[in-house]
Amino acid sequence: MSEHFDALETRAPAEREAAQFARLPDAIAHALAAPGWAKQLAGVNPKKITSRRELASLPLLRKSDLVQLQRDDPPFAGFAVVAPGKARRLFMSPGPIFEPEGHGADSGSAARALFAAGFRPGDIAHNAFSHHLTPGAYIIEAGAHALGCATIPGGIGNTEQQIEAIAHYRASGYIGTPDFLKIILDAAGKTGKDVSPLRRALMSGAALPASLRDELAGRGVTAMQCYAIAEVGVVAYESEAREGLIVNEHVIVEIVRPGTGEPVPDGEVGEVVVTSFDPDYPMIRLATGDLSAVLAGVSPCGRTNMRIKGWMGRADQTAKVKGMFVRPEQVAEIAKRHPEALRLRLVVTRANEQDAMTLHVECAQPSDALAAALTEALQAATKVRGTVTLAAPGSLPNDGKVIADERPVG
Repeated sequence: MSEHFDALETRAPAEREAAQFARLPDAIAHALAAPGWAKQLAGVNPKKITSRRELASLPLLRKSDLVQLQRDDPPFAGFAVVAPGKARRLFMSPGPIFEPEGHGADSGSAARALFAAGFRPGDIAHNAFSHHLTPGAYIIEAGAHALGCATIPGGIGNTEQQIEAIAHYRASGYIGTPDFLKIILDAAGKTGKDVSPLRRALMSGAALPASLRDELAGRGVTAMQCYAIAEVGVVAYESEAREGLIVNEHVIVEIVRPGTGEPVPDGEVGEVVVTSFDPDYPMIRLATGDLSAVLAGVSPCGRTNMRIKGWMGRADQTAKVKGMFVRPEQVAEIAKRHPEALRLRLVVTRANEQDAMTLHVECAQPSDALAAALTEALQAATKVRGTVTLAAPGSLPNDGKVIADERPVG
């Protein structure tokens, strides 16, 4: 069987660039049928957007702005071409941000990411992404089905039941966050359930540290990662070369200087901006808030598209913890509920190969009751469990950070 999903992955870079920018004017013209895009791109002549230089002249749509835009103009702020009642599914991601799922087959282009991770037709893939409101599980599932794989809709939680399903069906692959696979393998070892057929994994939603990748490899699982967002699907994916992430064939990626729409030189860290060709929910210069950088050259695996270094943090202070976005606004909400908390700083780290977060709170009168109330408020606001440490007034760093992501990158 071919080492590549299709011929698009290995075409000459100049050929790909020409083909994508030949399609772009029609894609933009199609997007302008939606009132949100008509307002966002007012005065733009789609026929003139035929190169990266012209694309860079268009305004950014900041993902962080979608929350308010959708509140003002529900459900999608006018950026969806498909009508809500004509969509396949209607999602709600953390923020909240609302997204439609159109009717295209594998519109998030997850099949090629799965193929690069070693999945093949006939494999049984255990899908441990959340199936509750958020789109990640369905984006990956569509790719698995397009590739010819069966999926087990495991979702999150219910670890014992998930292990039972994996063992009974002899699932050969795992799809989900890195931490949860370790939990599954650890729990299976304690219960004696045979999950040894698991040999490959495609991870997303959280960082895959080298230490965890090595541990999984030692337990017989080859783990690859992909970078995906709800509005577009899989933006970039890892191959066996493991030299950065290869940009997917259904998107155009730019790396721009944070706070601007200006592209940075290759190799310089900047914000990831994505343009997609989805006819139902197109995205034109969506500023993701994620940081990355372009890697020079092409991958040794033979795929020739642009490579990025992977996720390198946030242009703002938002952090993704256990697959959930945690935002400064959520920390501010905790402070509003507890005026006795003078200053708050959420520190995100790794502990026992899992994401962990601690809310450091300055207060004049510390107490166990206050710590317990803040712990409860933290989980209510972020939907992620964490711990609380109370500190004396003036003891936290005065650096303007509300969220300090101290996890190692890579």
